[in-house]
Amino acid sequence: MTSFDPLFNAPPAIQVHVAAAMLAVVLTPVALWRRRRDRLHRVAGYAWVLGMAVAALSSFAITEFGVVGPFSPIHALSVATLAGLVVGVRAAIRGDVRGHRASMTQLSLALAVAGMFTLAPGRIAHRMVMDGTGWAGFAVVAFLAAAGLVLIRRWRRGRGARA
Repeated sequence: MTSFDPLFNAPPAIQVHVAAAMLAVVLTPVALWRRRRDRLHRVAGYAWVLGMAVAALSSFAITEFGVVGPFSPIHALSVATLAGLVVGVRAAIRGDVRGHRASMTQLSLALAVAGMFTLAPGRIAHRMVMDGTGWAGFAVVAFLAAAGLVLIRRWRRGRGARA
């Protein structure tokens, strides 16, 4: 049964982190898959970058899983995300469409991978969505997500070959 209680009872840093990450998740298809750069792409892109930056920065206030002091390996992803955002935005400003697309696509994949790990047993998202399923539930969701990514890639490649 789905319950938002674990999130509502979490510290404010986690709530801000989740809200920012969810903003980025919702805007990813709009910002990433628009056929041409237009006002909607730019507005969604600015909001997406803001969501990603807030999610990355707020992660440094989440220290429950510290491996090296208060930091865990996921914090390295936060540093890489902030660097990738700078690279992607600079590429857009310079008019480097290929560099911008590559950077933002990589960041979108990183968002998907990080999102998958939030569903691991013991994490708040797991308790909200899959409580009681343990690693078996996580494995099923991970398999479905991987299959979905493969299907999306095949669809996009097939669509590009026809164009």
